[in-house]
Amino acid sequence: MKKSPLYTRTGDAGQTSLVGGQRVSKCCDRLEAYGTIDELNSHIGLLASMVDSDTDRTLLTDIQNVLFVVGSYLATDTTTTELRSRSVVTDEMVQQLEHAIDLTDSQLPPLRAFVLPGGTQAAGQAHVCRTVCRRAERCILRVAAECPIDSRVTAYVNRLSDLLFALARKQNVDAQEAEILWLPNKK
Repeated sequence: MKKSPLYTRTGDAGQTSLVGGQRVSKCCDRLEAYGTIDELNSHIGLLASMVDSDTDRTLLTDIQNVLFVVGSYLATDTTTTELRSRSVVTDEMVQQLEHAIDLTDSQLPPLRAFVLPGGTQAAGQAHVCRTVCRRAERCILRVAAECPIDSRVTAYVNRLSDLLFALARKQNVDAQEAEILWLPNKK
């Protein structure tokens, strides 16, 4: 089988194809949404390389796989193209995230103040992931203002940012690193 080239030249004029072949501008809201999901996936890959726990690494790899599903969903304009089965975010995917949040949070002390992003390198990276995830959610909501978006997509991304916050805290706890608390009156 002949290897395909990495470049196609079809996007040189600022257009790209969605799933189904529809051509759109590379700066449209839909592209911004799934491009930000791709950015998040890359950041999560970096986070996975930093965590010490095999369980956390496996969880992050599972999330990366689902983010490909989310990206594929967002790359499909369902008003013009039928959604492929591999592009469907399921209730089970959302529930698995909720379970992971509950499990991770059960390992953490109660939160008594706002936490500043930081601590260990892995915790800091988890916070970067969390903020990119929140941006992805805002991008998806801009797409949803223009066309229907399955509520499980937005639920998944919303839950994911919560999990990333819990994972950031867990990285510090696991490393016995004190969390950095917000001191609103500190000058």
